[in-house]
Amino acid sequence: MSKENEIVDLLRPAVEDHGLYLEEVKLNRAGKHSALVVTVDIPEGPGGVDSDALAAVTRAVSEILDEADPIAGTYNLEVSTPGAERTLTEPRHFSRAQGRLVAFQLEDGTKFDGRIEELHGDTAIVSVDGHAREIKLDSVSTAQVKLEF
Repeated sequence: MSKENEIVDLLRPAVEDHGLYLEEVKLNRAGKHSALVVTVDIPEGPGGVDSDALAAVTRAVSEILDEADPIAGTYNLEVSTPGAERTLTEPRHFSRAQGRLVAFQLEDGTKFDGRIEELHGDTAIVSVDGHAREIKLDSVSTAQVKLEF
């Protein structure tokens, strides 16, 4: 089992106890310095992780890591969310992006921007230039949320 997988198993229950989803754990080593990046999100649907929830889960993660001590030496801990311009790679990500503008590239090379209106199983309903378009998720090569001002 990799160190990252070991840490995921260690942290997942606490993250879920805070009503969040453990998106990813990355252990980055650069010489003597290490950083543990823990990415959390809400489990599904539109919305986001508020600052109080992020602070609470950060405290819980820190306490667990202090007690279990799974990483040799010193490291910096960063607990964060996926960010405003996240890449969408799985159905849960598309669910989370409902209402957001997304840059799509399909497997056939077609590119367009559209707003995810709904998600039904493996199909997203996307508004493109005011017209609803059904997009099968398995036909998407890349999709990334666009920041709107």
